[in-house]
Amino acid sequence: MTPFRVYIGWDSREDIAYQVARRSLINNASIPVEVIPLKLAELVEQGLYTRDIDPLASTEFTYSRFLVPHLAGYKGWAVFVDCDFLFFGDVAELAQYQDPSKAVMCVHHDYTPKETTKMDGVPQSAYPRKNWSSFMLFNCDHPSAQSLTPEIVNRETGAYLHRMQWAKDEEIGSLPTGWNWLEGWYDKPAQGYPQAVHYTRGGPWFDAWQEVDYGDEWRAEAALCRAEGLA
Repeated sequence: MTPFRVYIGWDSREDIAYQVARRSLINNASIPVEVIPLKLAELVEQGLYTRDIDPLASTEFTYSRFLVPHLAGYKGWAVFVDCDFLFFGDVAELAQYQDPSKAVMCVHHDYTPKETTKMDGVPQSAYPRKNWSSFMLFNCDHPSAQSLTPEIVNRETGAYLHRMQWAKDEEIGSLPTGWNWLEGWYDKPAQGYPQAVHYTRGGPWFDAWQEVDYGDEWRAEAALCRAEGLA
């Protein structure tokens, strides 16, 4: 069985966040999964990423996430996810949402952040379709996904990319909220866990963000990563 491809954004300031996202995703998956870190330096070295440094970019993968269809060879389905996630769900379940008429599937948040800063003090900003691009299930065969060439990703504005203006509205499919459950914004489910917790405000790897929902679960996963020599 061909592994399901998941590209996780990697930031040099948050390696432990990446390791927790990777480990929790793989350990909850019932299918083979290939996890690929999106490392900016590697993409620059390969000539795939040539954008100037954006002082407003909150992570090293702010724009490189849109290279996923290209990196996947414009074939099949592939996921992009930010590194500040903790998985409880099985990514095999995403198969039921793979609608060939859609270019991308994501949670359609109606989200306006309350905080003015996030993570390690970087500015928090509000814009249409905020956080939609933090978890994307790409249909890499779709013409609109195939329009995300390296040239477009390196040239177009952040608004064009993150607001998904590269796809028609009807080509942006919807995933259940649990697949990008925004900590501090959504209520906890009455039973069980969300499929994927997103610490979009800041996570337990920062001293100032210890008292977050599912913080104990994240710290337990981080301890396992360290015990296994992953961090």
